[in-house]
Amino acid sequence: MLDEVYYDHRYTLYCNAEFTLHKKIKPSKGFKLPDLQNVGFQFYDISKEELLKKAQRMEWEHIVPVQNFGKTFSEWSVGHKNCRLAKNQPYKGRKCAEQESEEFRYMYTDMYNLYPSIGAVNYLRSNFNMTQFDGNVKNTFGSCALKLSRNKAEPPDNVKGLIARTYFYMERTYSRYRIGQPMRGVLQAWDKKYPVSKWECRRAFRIEKVQGNANQRLKDICINKGWYKN
Repeated sequence: MLDEVYYDHRYTLYCNAEFTLHKKIKPSKGFKLPDLQNVGFQFYDISKEELLKKAQRMEWEHIVPVQNFGKTFSEWSVGHKNCRLAKNQPYKGRKCAEQESEEFRYMYTDMYNLYPSIGAVNYLRSNFNMTQFDGNVKNTFGSCALKLSRNKAEPPDNVKGLIARTYFYMERTYSRYRIGQPMRGVLQAWDKKYPVSKWECRRAFRIEKVQGNANQRLKDICINKGWYKN
C-alpha cells in the first residue's frame, strides 16, 4: 500500500495528518491531538503509554471492521481442529480464521477496505459502526473532526462518501457480509451527498492494478468523470 498506492498521498483518512515512509506522523500546525489520557475512554487491554505511542504512528485501519465479517466464519466463532496452542489448547477468533480460511484472508487483506489512520484513532474507533450524530456530539480528537460516542463513529464530512462506498463495495464483493439497518440509510445518504474525488478514483485505479479486481461501481463513476487514471 505504501509503495504502490500511497507513495504520493501520505495522509491519514480521518485527520488528514501527514505521515512518512516509515509510518511516523509528522507534526502539523493545522492538526493537534488532545491529551489522549483525558478523552474519556477506558483503555482495557492497552496502557496509556502505548496509546500515546500509537498517536505518533500510522496504522492501516479496516473501514468495515474485521469483527463485522469475521464473526460469520466458524473459525472465528467456534475454532478449528488445527487451531491449537503449544500445549494443545484450542483457540479461535481472528488468528484462527486467518490461519484456516482463505476467504477470510481475502476479506481481511482487501486493499479497498484499508486506509491509513493515526494509530490511537484506529485503536479507539475499534469496531464502531458509522452513524450520523446530532449536533451535540463534539469532536473526539480536537481539530480532527472524527466523533466517537456510544460505540458509534461519525467521520469528517470530506470522507463520508468514500467510507459509504467502501461499505457498499465490501457488501457487493463478499456475499457473507451484509450492512445492517439503520446504518444502510446513513451510508446511502452519504454516498449521494458526498461525491467521489479525484484521489478516491486514483486510489481505486492503483489498487485494481495491484490487487487485480475492480471496485466496479466506483470505477464506472470515475471513468465517466475522466478520473480513472494514475
